[in-house]
Amino acid sequence: MSNPRPTPRSEFFSLPNLLTYFRVLAVPIVVGCLFWYEDGTMRWVALFIFAVAAITDFFDGWLARLWSQQSSLGRMLDPIADKLLVASCLLMLVADGTIHGLWIWAAIIILCREILVSGLREYLAELRVSVPVSTVAKWKTALQLFSLGFLVVGPAGEEVLPHTVEIGLWLLLIAALLTLYTGYDYFRAGLRHVVDLDE
Repeated sequence: MSNPRPTPRSEFFSLPNLLTYFRVLAVPIVVGCLFWYEDGTMRWVALFIFAVAAITDFFDGWLARLWSQQSSLGRMLDPIADKLLVASCLLMLVADGTIHGLWIWAAIIILCREILVSGLREYLAELRVSVPVSTVAKWKTALQLFSLGFLVVGPAGEEVLPHTVEIGLWLLLIAALLTLYTGYDYFRAGLRHVVDLDE
């Protein structure tokens, strides 16, 4: 006997989608903690919320596949939630000086790549073309989130782990280099559906 077809309501309130909603809602909370902090406490709160949100990035997709609860809503919101979390943290960390000087170029590279890929993905969707996410791109996302964890806790983390900010900045640079590689790879793969690159 086949499983009943999920209703729109059940898809909306499925656990994988609820985890994605949480990641979206976590964005203004993390931003608020970074904006209004007066001591290290709010930095640690921001790190906790950020870490939980980052973990849901793995579990929402994994549970959706495990329980066969993939949905159009989830496929749409998941990358949006990721980009909102990463972009908002980068902007706040540049604004408060945690990311500074030449390190800002790493943040610019990451943000520009996300905009480029989003635009390309939207265009390819109109052509009904899907470009799968590569393993390297998944590692890139994981490294971005890991580096941002160090930077979100920032100066408050120095009391527990010396050079916390420096570690985060170097990890962010490595993530930016992977971002360049995956962005070029993704753009080249997508562009093949627009023009013939082999001519």
